[in-house]
Amino acid sequence: MKNTALTATHEALGAKMVPFAGYNMPVQYDGVNIEHEAVRKDVGVFDVSHMGEFLIEGPHALALIQKVSSNDATKLTIGKAQYACLPNDDGGIVDDLLIYKLNEEQYLLVVNASNIEKDWNWISSKNDVGAVLKDISEDYSLLAIQGPNAVTKMQPLSSHDLSEIKFYNFIVGDFAGIEDVIISATGYTGSGGFEIYCKNSDVKQIWDKVTEAGAKPIGLAARDTLRLEMGYCLYGNDIDDTTSPLEAGLGWVTKFTKDFTNSEALAKQKAQGVARKLVAFEIDARGIPRHGYDIVDGQGKKIGVVTSGTMSPMLGKGIGLGYVPTVFADVNSKINIQIRKNAIPATVVKLPFYKG
Repeated sequence: MKNTALTATHEALGAKMVPFAGYNMPVQYDGVNIEHEAVRKDVGVFDVSHMGEFLIEGPHALALIQKVSSNDATKLTIGKAQYACLPNDDGGIVDDLLIYKLNEEQYLLVVNASNIEKDWNWISSKNDVGAVLKDISEDYSLLAIQGPNAVTKMQPLSSHDLSEIKFYNFIVGDFAGIEDVIISATGYTGSGGFEIYCKNSDVKQIWDKVTEAGAKPIGLAARDTLRLEMGYCLYGNDIDDTTSPLEAGLGWVTKFTKDFTNSEALAKQKAQGVARKLVAFEIDARGIPRHGYDIVDGQGKKIGVVTSGTMSPMLGKGIGLGYVPTVFADVNSKINIQIRKNAIPATVVKLPFYKG
């Protein structure tokens, strides 16, 4: 089991630690609902240093990214980031990721912790253009500072005007007394804030100053309920090697303005229409949907499966995501979630669940 540079810090804070993607990670400190509410109403900080970071460099860096990414990286300028997925050869998704343009010949790819080796092997196998790849995952830490008060409370820690960093933009500058830190206006919560990339040797100082400035430590459990309230996909649950980006509602990051892995087949799928779609639903009665529960129609026939589900702390009701035949995918469609022996009625809704 790997540790992040902050594992001892989390343990000293009394965090409940669990194995996650090969790492010893804090799942909660004071309780999921307390931590969830802190991010929605104030500001929290997550240690997400288990995430993977690759550098793709050289004159052919963009060519490789264009080949493996569903999105169009030619739209990136220095200081901008984009969300994308890595399509596989069979219509599914290798992983979803963030792509940062650091300079004209250098890009940072941020991938899911459980997929670091898989993604590295996949991208390397497609590198027939001579791009230079570096896996820097073991050397860098990542903190997510999230919440509506992130800018106000973190501003004293940087000489840069944090309010000027637009969504999906980033700067490289000073933060919490450390130089050359990536400060990125990205996140996985829908409540605003930043993600901070720094060297492992600097992350303790940054964590301490961020928490002193008023950010509450938040565990992975609240990270999951926060992302689900926004309807953000989680790899391994809502998207995987068998789910098409078009089925998963990721058509907005699937750009057919260029050739990429399996783009011809995906373009054909787009033209023909998909047979199933990932939908968001709210439970109409008491009950909490969970990953793996069956979705059934009015006659009790299985039509799909819940990929993510929880009790929404902000809405006070059961919410979830799951794949259903397209005929059931329209907003306000009625479906049922099989919770033990009961088929609990649910309604397909438009994302996000939580409007803020």
